[in-house]
Amino acid sequence: MSIEIILVDDDQALRRATRQTLELAGYAVRDFGAAAQALAQLSRDSEAIVVTDIRMAGMDGLDLFARIRALDPDLPVLLITGHGDIDMAVRTLQDGAYDFIAKPFPADRLVQSVARATEKRRLVLENRRLREAATTTPDDLPLIGQTPAMEHLRQTLRQIADTDVDVLIAGETGSGKEVVATLLHRWSRRSRGNFVALNCGALPETVIESELFGHEPGAFTGAQKKRVGRIEHASGGTLFLDEIESMPLSTQVKMLRVLEMREVSPLGTNEVRPVDLRVVAAAKLDLGNPAERGDFREDLYYRLNVVTISIPPLRERRADIPLLFAHFASRAAERFRRDLPAMTTELYRHLGGHDWPGNVRELSHFAERVVLGITPPPKPVSQATGSGLSLPEQMESHEAALIREALTANKGDVRSTIEALGIPRKTFYDKLQRHGINRAEYE
Repeated sequence: MSIEIILVDDDQALRRATRQTLELAGYAVRDFGAAAQALAQLSRDSEAIVVTDIRMAGMDGLDLFARIRALDPDLPVLLITGHGDIDMAVRTLQDGAYDFIAKPFPADRLVQSVARATEKRRLVLENRRLREAATTTPDDLPLIGQTPAMEHLRQTLRQIADTDVDVLIAGETGSGKEVVATLLHRWSRRSRGNFVALNCGALPETVIESELFGHEPGAFTGAQKKRVGRIEHASGGTLFLDEIESMPLSTQVKMLRVLEMREVSPLGTNEVRPVDLRVVAAAKLDLGNPAERGDFREDLYYRLNVVTISIPPLRERRADIPLLFAHFASRAAERFRRDLPAMTTELYRHLGGHDWPGNVRELSHFAERVVLGITPPPKPVSQATGSGLSLPEQMESHEAALIREALTANKGDVRSTIEALGIPRKTFYDKLQRHGINRAEYE
């Protein structure tokens, strides 16, 4: 998000000099000789801050500040004052003005204040955007994200949801494999049937076969009543087998027959019962890699691997993390009856800098702790780095370094680089231009 500067001064020479100072510092500036002209360009969601002289003909800077405050009290206004106006400017600070700068002022005094004000405006607008997106995200579409990877994932799910093809979901712990399985069921014509989930790693070997296939009375010690297994209960719907890599070898053999014949034989009977089900399996290991597959049967893997859906970890789609955090924080605030926390610069830095090994689940729990106020605030950038640079400068430097690393790793290829960064193509080219990066140098 690029924040522009609205500069207001009826002294043309001073206005031109101030504009040049700001443009040399890298800011986009629009200047106006009258306050009314500038006010007409502003709205509540303007990606802008205002730098204005106080003493002007017609509407002066104080009147302009009052009008802007009524329009959006979170839009920063920096007042340029003469010595005789300092007492007046101090009073406006108490009323909510962002800063005042006394004439004559050194260029870096203005630039530093503008840097802080633009960062504040960027955070305010980002907070608004995230809160709006979080509150308008429907509960039946939990796959939140705007990166190309998530757009592709949603598109793939829509394409295959209404087919009866078995699906293997690959993804790290906490990445949302059950969410994907649930959507495959919900978006299919099987949605009126049962969605039956079983975590293969949570049950001992002595129990899992009874859970899956069911049993008749007397099938084993303690089997006093007939039990319908998960497979039969899922007939007409979807059977979700999570952590299928943990399924015992003896059960894998029987599961392979179920997938091939679409029939089940409960324990304790020779009766064969047909089942109409779709199987969605999830694994946190790469079952296609023999080294990781271990004792998992290769033929069962290939039988399940009709369609494989890979869920990208959070560290590969960092642009989605603030939106996901806002969604989880909004839900937590409602559940715990707490105020929704503001997105601070330090919080943004933590969200973008942490690798989130627990993925979406870890992020959700982190959002709950932030809402409850039991997570210590991340250290400010200046304390963590000791670089002496301002926060915007450090963020810009870090972003440029990440882009250069991605270009190097992908040998300058645009498609693979934007996929690695998880940003739209237009945003990628905008950032190249802003950081002065020549993509061709990495080919």
